[in-house]
Amino acid sequence: MPADNALLAAGAGVVFCGPAAYLIGPWLMRRIPEPTLEEGEVKIPYADLASRRAAFWCGLLAAVSGGLVGWFLGTTAVLVAWLLLAVAGAVLGYIDARTRYLPSAIIWPSYLVIGLALLGAAVVSGEWGSFRRAVLAGVIGFAVFYVLWFVFPRGVGFGDVRLSGLLGMALGWLGWGEFITGLYGGFFLGAIVGIALIVGKVMTRKQMVPFGPFMLIGALAGVVLGGSLAELYVG
Repeated sequence: MPADNALLAAGAGVVFCGPAAYLIGPWLMRRIPEPTLEEGEVKIPYADLASRRAAFWCGLLAAVSGGLVGWFLGTTAVLVAWLLLAVAGAVLGYIDARTRYLPSAIIWPSYLVIGLALLGAAVVSGEWGSFRRAVLAGVIGFAVFYVLWFVFPRGVGFGDVRLSGLLGMALGWLGWGEFITGLYGGFFLGAIVGIALIVGKVMTRKQMVPFGPFMLIGALAGVVLGGSLAELYVG
């Protein structure tokens, strides 16, 4: 169901997130440092991605994401944090889909930006319980994905570990149902698609599926479906 002032919030999401990601995406791609590659690894340089095509896709993905979160969150205090995450997520998702890397030069500053936005939401709304849950969810998400990376590094990259904490914070503010649906729904979605690609011989077991886009889609699913699924389970 749409939230209060859903149309206004969705419009604000589209208007803010689309142009922001369109402009910021290529600008970041030209400036973020290249990772140290292992022997035999190759990747498209980030700077080579900074094209009009990248700007279009980043802007489109961010506009769609911003509109969705605006529609389902409405004009709540936490909307700002989620719109900022929509912009960062669109850029990160595009980069990961093209390179199979999630640059820490974007993820770590996003922790600060989103964290401050969540803190501001708590100050404005007085929802300190939601803020504490957000911090705890971020730690839990990071820890679980760290264990997955440690046990199965060929299936989960450390960039995914970094991203899990960021998404966990934003989802945790909304509730534990949104957190579980968003973070781990994205994990299972990526696993299913990866298995399907291997079975279909589109890729081999030694190749790594870019997991970031699935995690980001899962986070959106957490916003859209998490609350309803939690109520259904409890009921």
